[in-house]
Amino acid sequence: MEAQRKPQFPPQTQPQQPGKEYVMCPLPQAINPDYKPSAKLNGKVALVTGGDSGIGRSVCYHFALEGATVAFTYVQGIEDRDKDDTLKMLLKAKSSDAGDPIAIATDVSSEEDCKKVVDQVASKFGRIDILVNNAGVQHYTNLVEEITEAWLVRLFRTNIFGYFFMTKHSLKHMKEGSCIINTASVTAYVGSPHQLLDYLSTKGSIVSFTRGLALRLVDKGIRVNGVAPGPVWTPLQPASQPAYEVEYLGSDVPMRRAGQPYEIAPSYVFLASNQCSSYMTGQVLHPNGGTIVNG
Repeated sequence: MEAQRKPQFPPQTQPQQPGKEYVMCPLPQAINPDYKPSAKLNGKVALVTGGDSGIGRSVCYHFALEGATVAFTYVQGIEDRDKDDTLKMLLKAKSSDAGDPIAIATDVSSEEDCKKVVDQVASKFGRIDILVNNAGVQHYTNLVEEITEAWLVRLFRTNIFGYFFMTKHSLKHMKEGSCIINTASVTAYVGSPHQLLDYLSTKGSIVSFTRGLALRLVDKGIRVNGVAPGPVWTPLQPASQPAYEVEYLGSDVPMRRAGQPYEIAPSYVFLASNQCSSYMTGQVLHPNGGTIVNG
């Protein structure tokens, strides 16, 4: 008999995307106090989209712990408080040899904005060693007929066009030994019993983009991989779902709970480190609470 779903979080929603981490209850956990860094990314320059909160924040934090200089993007006017909190966190975590972290307001759906942020990071730090395409949005709809053209265009421009734009303009600043990590989703592999048809379509595109780009760049010595998280407690959840769905987030995966951002971030560290994953490209890691997928 299938286990009964159990409440995981207090019911809550937020009125707009991207969501705000600082108003969530409980707050997502970006930091694992038991994590032991070992200088895996010393001297590296990392650019992370959507790094102000959620998985992106935890990735930035763990990269800084491992010695990287970190730049990240955020949405101005909505994510300012989360951005400031993340910068404070990174300043405490960074090594003495790394540059100070920077945050850049960016609309990743705009190619012009993507080019500007890439050029700004490369100009300040000289290069880009690690690109993490992470920023994304989602929206619950009950029926396919409810998905509007305007929303679909916004969704694809943010979730997949932005990955293309960031990659396109970063490549000229990336040398052999660099890497690209794309955030996909378990929904790309198993679908969704909820109302995420449009969202999972973008995530499936990201998986294909990751595999194809890996083959394109293998001769340049640039690795391309992905991470496909399961349900994770991030601002995306209350900003895109009804309160009753947020309450039960993660209760239907084998581990019967949602993940925390700090449980996902080490997958990015692994893929970013040539010490750990130099023989991996075109692959996707699956920190998803036990859901079995192929690929």
